[in-house]
Amino acid sequence: MHLRSLYYKFIVGYLIFGFLGFITIATFASHITFRQLVRDKAESLYDEATLIAGKYSGPYQGKQPTELSAAYPQLNAVAAFLQADIWVVNRRGNIILDSNDSKRAGMAIENFDPTATGNKSYCIGNYYELYDYDVLSVSAPITGNYNTYGYVIIHMPVSAISASHNSILNLIYITSLIIFGLSLIILLVFTKIVYFPLKKITAGANEYAAGNLDYRIQVSTQDEMGYLAATLNYMSGELNKMEEYQRTFIANVSHDFRSPLTSIKGYLEAIIDGTIPTEMQEKYLKRVISETERLNKLTQGMLTLNTLDSKGYLSRTNFDINRVIKDTAASFEGTCDAKGINFELIFSDSIEMVYADLGKIQQVLYNLIDNAIKFSHHNSTIFVQAAVRHEKVFVSVKDTGIGIPKENIKKIWERFYKSDSSRGKDKKGTGLGLAIVKEIIQSHGENIDVVSTEGVGTEFIFSCLRRRTCNT
Repeated sequence: MHLRSLYYKFIVGYLIFGFLGFITIATFASHITFRQLVRDKAESLYDEATLIAGKYSGPYQGKQPTELSAAYPQLNAVAAFLQADIWVVNRRGNIILDSNDSKRAGMAIENFDPTATGNKSYCIGNYYELYDYDVLSVSAPITGNYNTYGYVIIHMPVSAISASHNSILNLIYITSLIIFGLSLIILLVFTKIVYFPLKKITAGANEYAAGNLDYRIQVSTQDEMGYLAATLNYMSGELNKMEEYQRTFIANVSHDFRSPLTSIKGYLEAIIDGTIPTEMQEKYLKRVISETERLNKLTQGMLTLNTLDSKGYLSRTNFDINRVIKDTAASFEGTCDAKGINFELIFSDSIEMVYADLGKIQQVLYNLIDNAIKFSHHNSTIFVQAAVRHEKVFVSVKDTGIGIPKENIKKIWERFYKSDSSRGKDKKGTGLGLAIVKEIIQSHGENIDVVSTEGVGTEFIFSCLRRRTCNT
């Protein structure tokens, strides 16, 4: 509704602009054109009057002919050509000659004053009330022997000028209407490239607000509108993924929390109602503790992921990656002894400094080694290697365990993902370990890869930025 109102406002504004523009052109153009036509016509008539006055100056200088009527026999023809009246008037204002041969010949012009026009060479009016309509009058003096003997006065009806004026105005009006009509192309272009796409974008925004994140805005133009539509489509896709992730997240969390909580509740109820004998209670209480530790581990993993999702959490320092590998591997001594698993540590140098967050990289190594132990066979070997390549240190954790099926490799980085073998071998897994590993490595701007063959083993390789030690 708002978009429609805006579009209608634009159309109304456009029409008002066109109407006011037309009125302005009609008003100013009419006035300016008329004044210009009057000036041009007055100049033309004055030049003609001056030429005629020159013809009539001869008799006053004693030149032939002696009669004024014979001095310029073409007077009537010139008047007809000009569509005007031509008078010859003496200094006292008596009309000596009239091109129309009207009764005005011999008439005296009352209050005749040739200087009444001031600095202008023309005047407009009924010329001393001798006409019933307005005329444009110009006068030129007849001189001879340095004296002014009379005047040649030309009168042209203003209606003749108005006719030319109206013809010019008609051309201006037609041209203005054509330009206004052509300007409608701008409105059509605006409607096509702005209004319609914006309408589609608005409809898409309403769909997103209603929860339909699968809706796609069908605008594919290569301009700002197309970019906006593509951005909104991308946003809706990301929101849809996030919503799907949230649903999966809640489902996984509910599942992983429900199982230990159900076990804890069952054990405690059995102890309270006496189903479990007193001599067996310690055993089941230890199971309750084990389940609470699993819940604690799951909660800690979720908190870690939440921390990793925030920005600026890394605290980078220079440290020896070899020492961190040794210390982390040593922390699994008890677990490895129980399964007969050995570590083989391979370093390219005795000390290899890297620039990273010590605590986070230690957590990466802990999760990868824990994962390798979980899926390794008894009496096997886990290989941990640190190798230098250019400005990077590549750390590898490799086991000779059951491996990962090819179709599951892409899923192992997903939060709460557990393979069927993982669920069978280790009920304590949370499915967050590898997700945490990937988040930490990516937050460092580095990469982690996995190579696995089912039944042969799995190798994880991640990189760290290398820092050289200074010589002392």
